[in-house]
Amino acid sequence: MVKKILVIYTLLLFCGNVSAQKGVLGLVKKVGTLIDSMSIRGLDRNYIDAPTKPWQIIVRGNMSQSSVSMNAEGNIDGLNYIAKPYLKTKPAQYVGLWVGYRGYGLGYTVNVGGDKGTYFTLGATGGSYGVNMRIHSFEENAPDFGLETDLIPEEDKDEWQKVHLTNPIKVRTLIANGYYLFNGKRFSYAAAYDQSVMQKRSAGSLMVGAMYFYGRIDYASHSNGDLIYLMHGLGKVKLWQGSVGVGYAYNWVPVRGLLVNAMFMPMLTFVNKIKAYGYATNVEELMKEPNFWSDDISNDKWDEWFYSKLSISPMGDKTFNSGMKLNFDARLSVTYNFGRYFVNAYGQFNNMRYSHQSSYGHLNDWFVNTSIGIRL
Repeated sequence: MVKKILVIYTLLLFCGNVSAQKGVLGLVKKVGTLIDSMSIRGLDRNYIDAPTKPWQIIVRGNMSQSSVSMNAEGNIDGLNYIAKPYLKTKPAQYVGLWVGYRGYGLGYTVNVGGDKGTYFTLGATGGSYGVNMRIHSFEENAPDFGLETDLIPEEDKDEWQKVHLTNPIKVRTLIANGYYLFNGKRFSYAAAYDQSVMQKRSAGSLMVGAMYFYGRIDYASHSNGDLIYLMHGLGKVKLWQGSVGVGYAYNWVPVRGLLVNAMFMPMLTFVNKIKAYGYATNVEELMKEPNFWSDDISNDKWDEWFYSKLSISPMGDKTFNSGMKLNFDARLSVTYNFGRYFVNAYGQFNNMRYSHQSSYGHLNDWFVNTSIGIRL
């Protein structure tokens, strides 16, 4: 009797396990069917088609670069100067792998060269919409200084073109944008940017979009007190921009398998805010000490004396709101499909400007993405 009960119990467990597996498989199948139907729902199949093989494995490469230009004009002891600190990262290279089903999936990217910063992207593309976010952080401790002044003898000016900062200038940028298409029935943005569907015939669409930009430049430290002094007390700046626009995108299919996408969108920037952080320095006090102008001590001893005494102290911050201005967003993408394989490349450029009293500058940020993938 006990053996019969054990056999029946074992059979029940086996059946239950099979039933659970069928339940999980059934759920996965239902989700896949739902995604399949969402990918082609409402589409004109003469213009857009979903590949028969739904899985995608994509190897992605990214190259990006950021640069910051700062300018300040002033006067020391009756002599004018123009300080132009400029820092630019080395082109950074990233390589990653992405696996997904009908454009929905996960990816991972690692830095393989260039700057030692961090780079993070997040995006989702649907039939009539899309959202993307990109964060880039980096540091630079040897900016091109570009000091124009009669304060420094001509023979010493070359040494000022490249300075070494004990504490680096830290920069972070965040760009987020989204869009909505009015002709999602015949025009596919996804075909150009994640290849989850294929554009069969040329078509375009009117579109609306929004973009948010955040940038932070921070070099506020005691050892950078001389730089802060030349920048009129400006030691850190934060920038925000919010824009909305109406534009047009077009998918051109000159031959079977080849797709060229171009998008241009004039944008009205209605949020254009700058937050400037001011710092007091003791540079002028140090300039009154005999060691500052002495020729009797070596450069190393002078640096040791100067930077051991250099200090800054926060003076507060102030927010400035600039008026509305017209900007634009432009992109270009090229995709080629051949059988189960496809290759793609696209790029984007962003520019952010700021000004505070006699200090001003800009922050540029560009990237180019390339990918090669297979459908399974």
